[in-house]
Amino acid sequence: MAEKILIVDDDIDSLKLIGLMLQRQGYEISAASAGGQAIAKALAETPDLIILDVMMPDMDGYEVCRRLRADVNTQNIPIIMFTAKTLVDDKVTGFEAGADDYLTKPTHPAELASRVKAVLARSVAQRRAASDTGMVIGFLGTKGGVGTTTLATNVAAALGQKEPTILADIRPGQGSLGLSLGLGRSAGMANLLGRAANDITPRMIENELVTHSSGIKLLLSSARPKEAQLNVNPDIAAAILKNLRTLARTVVVDLGPSLNRFNARLVKEVDQVALVVEPYRVTLNMAREILKELESMGVGRGRTNIILSNRTQSTLQVPWQEAEQILNHEMLAIISPAPELAFQASEAGFPIVLFQPTSIVATQLNKLADEIGARVRTLAGGSMTT
Repeated sequence: MAEKILIVDDDIDSLKLIGLMLQRQGYEISAASAGGQAIAKALAETPDLIILDVMMPDMDGYEVCRRLRADVNTQNIPIIMFTAKTLVDDKVTGFEAGADDYLTKPTHPAELASRVKAVLARSVAQRRAASDTGMVIGFLGTKGGVGTTTLATNVAAALGQKEPTILADIRPGQGSLGLSLGLGRSAGMANLLGRAANDITPRMIENELVTHSSGIKLLLSSARPKEAQLNVNPDIAAAILKNLRTLARTVVVDLGPSLNRFNARLVKEVDQVALVVEPYRVTLNMAREILKELESMGVGRGRTNIILSNRTQSTLQVPWQEAEQILNHEMLAIISPAPELAFQASEAGFPIVLFQPTSIVATQLNKLADEIGARVRTLAGGSMTT
């Protein structure tokens, strides 16, 4: 089947000329003459490549590129920016928006064909490389005390029953994850964060992993206060995440509460963000601000999942339908309150899904794991099978 190329240009003559040149090379051509139309066609058709003009009346090519990169359904489509502008600053802006290559008008047919072929080949190579690495799910709390660690632990435990999974606690000095599983203090994460980013290797990480009696592999932070005072370079933590991908099919990361300088860098490295909220207006308003910030960072709605965590029984909560309206975002899951069961599981040092797998909340947590896992697999473009 011929590879499909979407050409976006408000100049009809340019559309026809570029389309004809590429059709002669054997490509299937689709066309759009405006930015909004281009985004709609990219979502509907999922082309193998987009050639995108910069100067358009409704939305310039830079903004189209940013929006395509922010959507999980289009973020991996290679984009060549195509414009009459030749200034270096214009090209830099294009690359910063997410373009893979940059061509200036007019271009020779041979150069166009060569660039298209090279970008398509690079895209295929990247997809193959991605199929050999795991996917990362990051759990981020709107604030402390909403159950982020509990949810991350149980989703990892549920996924771990089906595929190799690593659970990581990247919160130096605040690590409660290992304590909740009865593993005591572990300095594994701190040991790695004390290294240089270029020195981090998969073997080094393997040496710091601990294994729970249930079989879950973990990379843990401790709760020692002096670790919280470390001035850790976020790039080192990002290097740890990249190497973790090579050690398991799925990596689940507890990113802690809210966005800060440290975990904001890591959010960019994860494939799916699970934002944990509770049904109270203050928390929901905080979550709305976090969602805006994630959007500005290029983490679009397709990569963001909202989980409503009910920690206690109460009639004074915001209904989930109203919570969705406040956030302007649908809920991926709603978790029922089970404080006694959560306490018993923690005392036993086991995740709820393994401690009492037939409970209502365990069923909800397993369903959450299945759904967020499916979203991660969709992001991988079907290259990873369950």
